[in-house]
Amino acid sequence: METGDILGLAIFILSFLFISFYHNRKTLILWAGVILLFIFRLISPQTAVNVINWNVIGIFWGTAIVAETFIISNVPALIANRLVSKTKTVGLAILSVSVFSGFISAFCENVATVMIVAPIAFAISRKLKVSPVPFLIAIAISSNLQGAATLIGDPPSMILAGFLNLNFNNFFFLYGKPGLFFAVELGAIASLLILFLAFKKFNQKTGKIEGKEVKTWVPTSLLILMTLGLISISIFGLDFNIFGGIVSVSFGLVAIIWYEFFHKGEDKRFGLLLRFDWETLFFLFAIFILVGMLSERGIVDRIAHLIYLLTGTNKLLTFLVVVWGSVFLSAFIDNVPYVTAMIPVGIILSKNLGIEPYLLCFGIVIGASIGGNITPFGASANVVAVGMLKKQGHRVTFLDFVKLGLPFTVVATLVATMFIWLFWK
Repeated sequence: METGDILGLAIFILSFLFISFYHNRKTLILWAGVILLFIFRLISPQTAVNVINWNVIGIFWGTAIVAETFIISNVPALIANRLVSKTKTVGLAILSVSVFSGFISAFCENVATVMIVAPIAFAISRKLKVSPVPFLIAIAISSNLQGAATLIGDPPSMILAGFLNLNFNNFFFLYGKPGLFFAVELGAIASLLILFLAFKKFNQKTGKIEGKEVKTWVPTSLLILMTLGLISISIFGLDFNIFGGIVSVSFGLVAIIWYEFFHKGEDKRFGLLLRFDWETLFFLFAIFILVGMLSERGIVDRIAHLIYLLTGTNKLLTFLVVVWGSVFLSAFIDNVPYVTAMIPVGIILSKNLGIEPYLLCFGIVIGASIGGNITPFGASANVVAVGMLKKQGHRVTFLDFVKLGLPFTVVATLVATMFIWLFWK
């Protein structure tokens, strides 16, 4: 490796290490890494702009804006309250809320999902004078798992789609085979057993939980129409890598205009834009540039070659290495930069093995999305859940999280990856 390659790889690895320890400053750290790349001329500004996947950026921005209005409408909170009211015990109530958080996270960002359903878990725990810690952990890990189910559920899914030219429908069926959605859902169903065993001791009666009134159904309509729009792109034979972002951004703009009109006089001007998670957007920009540098300098090819030397032509061994390696590493580092870096590696390994890239790349996304559930800092949703508990005066130890997150992760990953192997080997 040349000196520039070694320096570029060192900057990338150090950026990963720093965001593992200082998760709250992850965007600042990655942009510091990008600036170092520019200073040492490891990537040019022109190349940096070119390596950004603008379609993924558009999908993220548009879906996040629409999802934000969906949260504000109180529709998710209403549905969660209705679910709780239909259950007989606290254990079943939290199980149903966890399932609902998984469903919502297939369409909304995971952190937003936690913020939607956490108040309900807090209300139940206060009423029955029990600790909300296991409840919030269950909500966070359930949302992390099912964020990978659809293209708009989580950035790793969007990144996967960008690299493999997948459209919204391909997450359900691809070349006549069941897609990533079914693998994730089977893993989710299997992981419910872990949550059921953890919560069956909470057999107190649920009682009535104070609900919220729906402010408006417009955001729900926008979310449904945007999803239908994304589905329709492939039906009309359009290029999803162009029109996916255009459709998402268009609905995001409609949501902003509607919000400004609906909240006229009630909120600050451009209130929705102020609520938007700009930090994650700039986080994605930095990730694309850092990983783009690795690809431009041929470092991704070298990483793939090292794995190939380890596993050889053994397809099953390669699959197990990328899956469980992803699970382990994502327990300690953010899954977004990891997936962005590893999908190209999976593509190169697939070419070396003479197979389509879907087996390894699906395995990488599954492992990275679920692996973050092991530790309290493995995913942004976990960090938010722990932060909310801390504000309420509840301490969450590393062991508290691992006791529920580890068995949940192992079971969900085993079932999901067995399904992927069965259909895509």
